[in-house]
Amino acid sequence: MSIAASARPVSHPLKAPFRISRGVKTAAEVVEVIARVDGHVGRGESVPYARYGETVESVLAQLASVFAADDVEAACAALPSGAARNALDLALWDLRARHTGVSVAQATGLPVPSDLVTAVTVSLDTPEAMGAAARAVADAPLLKIKLSAEDPAARLRAVAAAAPQSRFIVDPNEGWTFDILDDLKPLLADLPIALVEQPLPAGEDQALEGWDPPFTVCADESVHVGGDLAALRGRYSAVNLKLDKTGGLTEAVAMLKAARALGFQVMTGCMVASSLGVAPALHLGGASDFADLDGPWWLALDHPGGLRVERGRITPPQPGFWGDAQAAEGLWL
Repeated sequence: MSIAASARPVSHPLKAPFRISRGVKTAAEVVEVIARVDGHVGRGESVPYARYGETVESVLAQLASVFAADDVEAACAALPSGAARNALDLALWDLRARHTGVSVAQATGLPVPSDLVTAVTVSLDTPEAMGAAARAVADAPLLKIKLSAEDPAARLRAVAAAAPQSRFIVDPNEGWTFDILDDLKPLLADLPIALVEQPLPAGEDQALEGWDPPFTVCADESVHVGGDLAALRGRYSAVNLKLDKTGGLTEAVAMLKAARALGFQVMTGCMVASSLGVAPALHLGGASDFADLDGPWWLALDHPGGLRVERGRITPPQPGFWGDAQAAEGLWL
């Protein structure tokens, strides 16, 4: 089929600053792709990420070259993994569902769960501010705690005291050394830790080889596509799948199967994005051990009909929002 596609930048202001060890953001700067054929429309969204050398401008430039190709689907598949391929891949999945009448759930065998626990993120701040933020979402079963190398123990204790019924994903975003991680081992062992996510910089995680902590260590920045998985054995026992890293749902579905075959636990994660960028990940989240899909929860205003996060649980988008065979009338303005 002859597909016409276009892309545009969109800025979604956040309801509060989102801080991690690498910096702070006040808006989700995304790229939205629209693909059309025979009167049908498919949509996708990605988040260009500076950590991987991406900008909104660079992603738009990548996509412009693909849109000029005779075969947009083949050109999409030839793109490297990353935000450009993700936005277009998701738009093509959505378009195929509407054009063929076969939903993404049917095509992948991965239905969207009607009820899914997601981590709710406590942004990096002072211990007191992080305790207050945790107290406000203490009814969530799973919290993600963003940390840096600056006094992580005080921040961990503040959050744990404020949310005594929750489990925790601890995420330094590559911000620790092995000495910091090893020194925190007794404290982490005493807390209800679900995962410690990417504590060391990617490329320096060989220090985890043979280390045997009493909690699960999960790779994020160290794993992008299925070909990265084998090298992580002996260092990590879980991996974080993100569509912006895999370059779309096509690779992510294959990577999910490959990770399971290699014995990894799986978390499905996301960037801070709108429901358009996160709804496709719900297909993976339902088949994962953990989900960290609260990106739209950070937005001051999301798309009409998008997913909702309440008390740490996701309510899926309205029918027709993304990946359904039915039309999305009234949801897109």
